[in-house]
Amino acid sequence: MRNPFTQLGFITIALILLLGCSSTGGKYENSDNTAYLDGEGKRRGLFGGRKKKKSAALQNPNINIRVDPSLARSLTYSRVRTDGPFIAMTFDDGPHPVHTPRLLDILKRRNIRATFFVVGTNARRYPQLIRRIIAEGHEIGNHTVNHKYLNRISVEQARAEVLGCEKAIVAACGVKPRILRPPGGHINDRIKVWLKKEFGYSTIMWAVDPEDWKRPGSDVVARRIISETDPGEIVLAHDIHGPTIAAMPRALDGLLANGYRFVTVSQLIAIERRSIATRSGYDDNLLSSSIHFTGQKQVR
Repeated sequence: MRNPFTQLGFITIALILLLGCSSTGGKYENSDNTAYLDGEGKRRGLFGGRKKKKSAALQNPNINIRVDPSLARSLTYSRVRTDGPFIAMTFDDGPHPVHTPRLLDILKRRNIRATFFVVGTNARRYPQLIRRIIAEGHEIGNHTVNHKYLNRISVEQARAEVLGCEKAIVAACGVKPRILRPPGGHINDRIKVWLKKEFGYSTIMWAVDPEDWKRPGSDVVARRIISETDPGEIVLAHDIHGPTIAAMPRALDGLLANGYRFVTVSQLIAIERRSIATRSGYDDNLLSSSIHFTGQKQVR
């Protein structure tokens, strides 16, 4: 006659082996045993361990700057002179039905205001996104109707491209853009003068180009933005590329951690013109909370 304790031991071992196989075999996310899983389907040890809580995103302070287009003293801007830690993040070619909403969520979580240079055809196609961009405090700029290079078409064609995009933006949200970015950066001084005289537009270029349009990968895009940005500069990116959106949390958090503060392009121009963004005065004039900035990048 078998010892009942021996039988109980065999049964216990069999149950342990069975549970072990069911919790580790196949794909983790399809297992019914959650002792080995966290919320992302990753193993956490025999008793589950502790799932790491997501840390709260860094926050851009509330920055209120009155914008007056007449204060723009230059035909074109890629950066401004400022002693303060202010930069402008810009996104071209949207809005995109998937990527732009994701980007807006990322910006909202960090209280960041950006500038979107939209294409007229996309503004017509997704007017609800144009309205959301404006409603959440961002700036919208003209990027032509069909992304045409302005220095390669006639004046009549250029006028149609600029006016068509402007009308699409106004139809979507009721706000007339103040600034224009030429597609691909293809422009000359004659066109800049014409844009200012006929439309009142300042031409906005960029100081930092992570070349996200070449699809180098989100890690590369984030690293380039963090390492190449200096105070007063305008940063270029595109909200039509998934990897660019994936790079934004790391890039934006890295810039915030280094002491940078985000404003729209028109706010950046106003900062330079009024000469109020100085180390001794910008806290009182612009920000709801004090910030510390050494004037030097602390790239991590």
